[in-house]
Amino acid sequence: MFLLNAPRISELEVFTTMPQQYRRDEPSDWANANRGGAHADSFLEGPVFDDAGHLYVTDIPWGRIFQIDPQGAWTLIAEYDGEPNGMKFLDAGTLLITDYKNGLMTLDVQSGRVAGYLERRNSERFKGVNDLIFDSQGNLYFTDQGQSGLHDPSGRLYRLRPNGQLDLLLSNVPSPNGVALSPDERVLYLAVTRGNCVWRVPLLPDGSVAKVNQFFTSYGPSGPDGLAVDESGQLLIANPGLGYVWMLNSRAEPVCILRGKPGSSLTNLTFGGADRRDVYVTDSTHGTVLRARTDVAGVALQRGPRN
Repeated sequence: MFLLNAPRISELEVFTTMPQQYRRDEPSDWANANRGGAHADSFLEGPVFDDAGHLYVTDIPWGRIFQIDPQGAWTLIAEYDGEPNGMKFLDAGTLLITDYKNGLMTLDVQSGRVAGYLERRNSERFKGVNDLIFDSQGNLYFTDQGQSGLHDPSGRLYRLRPNGQLDLLLSNVPSPNGVALSPDERVLYLAVTRGNCVWRVPLLPDGSVAKVNQFFTSYGPSGPDGLAVDESGQLLIANPGLGYVWMLNSRAEPVCILRGKPGSSLTNLTFGGADRRDVYVTDSTHGTVLRARTDVAGVALQRGPRN
């Protein structure tokens, strides 16, 4: 009989907390739809680092993007009429944002200017885009989650090629959320929040996908959200309903659990630090960014198409 070794447990530490001056104790359309009407003074997502070691995060209900310096000090970079979620750098000075309300948007981090990038598909609005990642060829993979779930498994996974071609890869997902690529870029991992699992999506040489399977199954009130991969191929999963970050080996066995304090809602994560061995995690319930040291560096994130 095979017995799985118990994963080691490691506590996440607080790196920085949103200053009180930025917190808003008032209702929002986003909170009315997604938090049962409870006030959300903030809801952090989309962590990503620039080349200078500054961390950027989104604040979904208030349409804000913040920059956090290496010492943990916050600066408001942009505020606009949107609901920004995931972010990746398109180039060194431009963030590409998955905005639930507006589609794909860009942000010039110096000027704070926000502009449309891909707001509709064939004149039809998206359901509500969520997260994104580039591969080394400049292909952009992004999720269109909306309010899909087990009651309505119609969430979508797209690929936007450098030539502007938009491919619909999956259209049957019950709440597609975070995305990550294996180190060799032959597999895409897809968080399926309302299915409480992560799908494994093989990317075939002809650009199609096939034999998509359920790679990992979680439990609890809210399933996997943000994803990241380290250089050894281990998959890290932010699980907000549990306040965990799962670290899985190639067999989807948990080898480590990074744990937030009780009540934490760990929504997304990214690797940072000079050697990319520090993992930074957004705790959306408390408006904080947590972190932990890991044994293996995270895979370097790619940027957009090269001109």
